[in-house]
Amino acid sequence: MKHLLLIQNNFDAWNALPESEIDAIMEAHTSLQQELRASGEFVEAHELGEEAKFVRNNGSGPTVTDGPFIETKEIVAGYYVVDCVDMARAVEIAGKFGEARLWPIEVRPMDP
Repeated sequence: MKHLLLIQNNFDAWNALPESEIDAIMEAHTSLQQELRASGEFVEAHELGEEAKFVRNNGSGPTVTDGPFIETKEIVAGYYVVDCVDMARAVEIAGKFGEARLWPIEVRPMDP
């Protein structure tokens, strides 16, 4: 079953981290991707840009606003799609992200 793992981030806090901690987080991603590729569970992973647009259509045409909204400090910084046996395994994988010590990793099953 495929699961989406959304990696949250706070860019101000990220930029304040020591270089060594950022390097350790990125190395953890490399190791995790190697592990998931070897097990056949890796589908894809992508980092997302800081800029976002929110589009709504109230029937008279689209309205676009810049995001992420000021009320939130955390944004979705990237994601993984994994194909694993169940939610418990997806949660186990999410717990291996270095960011999980700093920000939440959201895990959602994907429709088949």
